[in-house]
Amino acid sequence: MHISYKKLWKLLIDRDLMKKDLCEMAGISSASMAKLGKNENVNTDIIVRICAALECDTSDIMEIEIEKNS
Repeated sequence: MHISYKKLWKLLIDRDLMKKDLCEMAGISSASMAKLGKNENVNTDIIVRICAALECDTSDIMEIEIEKNS
């Protein structure tokens, strides 16, 4: 299993926002944004800040993807 932030990127596109806009709105660093871009784990505080800035729920920006074994 791993976390996917595809929903976050789609939401930014839908709202005509760039990653740097989100960094400013949420008060997060470019390093945290880089981790999100690589689908790496980030502190829950970062997730909360993003959700507050975008006025959404965690399920609107991330999901857990289950890897299927061949």
